[in-house]
Amino acid sequence: MGREEEEDDNKNGVGERKLGDETPSSFLDGTGLVCVTGGTGFIASWLIMRLLQRGYSVRATVRANTEKTKRDISYLTELPFASERLKIFTADLNEPESFKPAIEGCKAVFHVAHPMDPTSNETEETVTKRTVQGLMGILKSCLDAKTVKRFFYTSSAVTVFYGVGSGAGGNGGVVDENVWSDVEVFRNQKEKRVSSSYVVSKMAAETAALEFGGKNGLEVVTLVIPLVVGPFISPSLPSSVFISLAMIFARAMIFLLEKPVAKGRYICSSVEMKIDEVFEFLSTRFPQFQLPSIDLKSYTVEKRMSLSSKKLRSAGFEFKYGADDIFTGAIKSCQARGFL
Repeated sequence: MGREEEEDDNKNGVGERKLGDETPSSFLDGTGLVCVTGGTGFIASWLIMRLLQRGYSVRATVRANTEKTKRDISYLTELPFASERLKIFTADLNEPESFKPAIEGCKAVFHVAHPMDPTSNETEETVTKRTVQGLMGILKSCLDAKTVKRFFYTSSAVTVFYGVGSGAGGNGGVVDENVWSDVEVFRNQKEKRVSSSYVVSKMAAETAALEFGGKNGLEVVTLVIPLVVGPFISPSLPSSVFISLAMIFARAMIFLLEKPVAKGRYICSSVEMKIDEVFEFLSTRFPQFQLPSIDLKSYTVEKRMSLSSKKLRSAGFEFKYGADDIFTGAIKSCQARGFL
């Protein structure tokens, strides 16, 4: 399969980087057609751009426009090589069958979409049911297509943050892919940074995907990621802000796509910083923003675990971006779009 050179990322706030020397694995010869769900999202848009640069043909799914939610997707359709190898499909997790046309003929599927509840009024049971039913419908479409060899699910670090093994659950220690969150541990947290419906639905979906793959002979890979900060492609400000880069996750997913053997969970966490370290870094690196003077070192927080990306690194993946890349990219993207 041919492979174009990657475009300079300076327009997104990060200097030019190369994906690596990996070559597509043999099962992707031929069309190199892949599907990405939730195409307008922060991570998905980066993944689509990288896949196109890498030489793949991409089918991206987006939700249908309504009078209240009219989306401008020109930032996708105007990507380099999009006119040649990107096709947009309308699909909705509430109607799992709607993904079937986008999946037919694909060799791999990246499931990045997740049900949205902007008002946070839906119950935990409702969100979880919708998430899992949508996922299962997509997985069944993968089997029906008879061409999909590998399925990727974008999981979240919340599925390991609140575990009871390896020193997790607020007791510190190193957490790997063997640890799963305990919902009750999460519910006992004094300060919850995400809703219980998000934690439960993510755990249920990842578990269901792995079990489905095992029972049906489908290669399922789940990428466990922290929340994201860094340069973005979409015109709107991403809602997720933490310490890692969307482009790192895009690189990791393509890396695992092109590995002859890849299966199960992979934690992908690049930089770990305490809140006072983040504040000090931003104050020093970007003094023009005049951040308020706050003594965060005296701010006591529960001891957190460290996320281990050893499995991903052992497979040969290299993290090429540091804290400066992450925050500089995010701030330059915000400045370019008038948010700062």
